[in-house]
Amino acid sequence: MLRLLPHLATERPLKVLALGAHCDDIEIGAGGTLLTWAQERPLEVEWVVWTSDAVRAQEARESAQWFLSQGQVTPNSLDHIHIHDYAPSFLPQHWSAPQEAFFALRERSQPDVVLTHHRGDRHQDHALVGELTWNTFRDHAILEYEIAKFEGDLVPTNAFVPLSADTLEAKVQAIRRHFASQANKTWFDEEAFRALPRLRGIECNASTRYAEAFHVSKILL
Repeated sequence: MLRLLPHLATERPLKVLALGAHCDDIEIGAGGTLLTWAQERPLEVEWVVWTSDAVRAQEARESAQWFLSQGQVTPNSLDHIHIHDYAPSFLPQHWSAPQEAFFALRERSQPDVVLTHHRGDRHQDHALVGELTWNTFRDHAILEYEIAKFEGDLVPTNAFVPLSADTLEAKVQAIRRHFASQANKTWFDEEAFRALPRLRGIECNASTRYAEAFHVSKILL
């Protein structure tokens, strides 16, 4: 991904805005990418989760703190973790409030790259976050990540970030460690978390075998 952004200055941290509808979405969809980028260059990250409850909010904060403590992530990123408390599965019912929060986010954040949900995601919370991202950040590089789910909405992607086996393992173990409340869910296991990166690694012929994949709608050359 960094090779697609040659205009970005390398003498300063890459500013990344990571958005997730639910408490584990950023980690599942783009956690390996953040870890990989942080190994390559300094990152300044703002981390925003839109739905939570008391238990999941604590899990999300501790997970974000771990991911933002790896590699060359700037220490001040730990001060930019925002966990909202909208009810999961009902985010579209609060459309105006999240939209106002997105606009407030735009006023304080000018990211180089935005990581967000795919607008074609069939989960209503995911789709709304993806749509509001495009409504709000019109002059930014936007990478829409993917998450396997019951709705079966995985489609071909067009951007890839290769992951080393060690990076994928660190991501998988961090997700398992920090989101114990999800351990009884049928989709929550190591095999599932490795399967999609392996498939995307094949698709992009990654020498590392694994990759996270994104949808990119527009590229400014």
